[in-house]
Amino acid sequence: MKNYDFFLFDADGTLIDTMELIYRCFVHTCRKFANKEVSRPEIQKNVGLTLRDQMAKYFGPMTQEFFETVSTEHMAFQTAHYLEHLKLFPTVAEGLAMLSAAGKRMAVVTSRRRNTLDLYLKTTGILHFFEAFVTPETTLTHKPGPEPALAALALLGAQKDRALFVGDAEFDIECASRAGVDSAFVKWSCNDPLRMAIRPTWFIDDLRKLLNH
Repeated sequence: MKNYDFFLFDADGTLIDTMELIYRCFVHTCRKFANKEVSRPEIQKNVGLTLRDQMAKYFGPMTQEFFETVSTEHMAFQTAHYLEHLKLFPTVAEGLAMLSAAGKRMAVVTSRRRNTLDLYLKTTGILHFFEAFVTPETTLTHKPGPEPALAALALLGAQKDRALFVGDAEFDIECASRAGVDSAFVKWSCNDPLRMAIRPTWFIDDLRKLLNH
């Protein structure tokens, strides 16, 4: 693997394993507001979009008032249950520590809102590794567009050819590609890379391998 100086990480599905938590939240929300059952694969394929874009998949077009009502209930359920399901993927803590010790600079680029992002990264003990955070509050457009990656590069003062975007979903890989940045797809993803229209630069099965010795 090429030697990079700057690393952009997706959060959900890449650093933190929140799939079970997200699944249970959408089951709860869809039952309550639409009397509707949603499947795990259906929910899984939309993780990585903003919360509003995910909800639009199940509720259709929404007024701002309805979205605020639904999202408030959704996130209240999530924050009430996150400790039951939240965990890091294997090698994440060790890999981030190694990158940090080597002087690499890191940012999180996610569709998760900043309040729960900070809470979950702090709970899992990895918040301090990152110096920049790009969330839906940061940019006008979101993944899979390039703006989140470009915003992270600007915050880090990073050159495109020295940066790597690490993610678990097609939204991450497309975001990186459109921003002109190399990408790495984590093999613990629940998404099938063969279904992605854009191929990542690399595949990794261990975050420690991001440090090119």
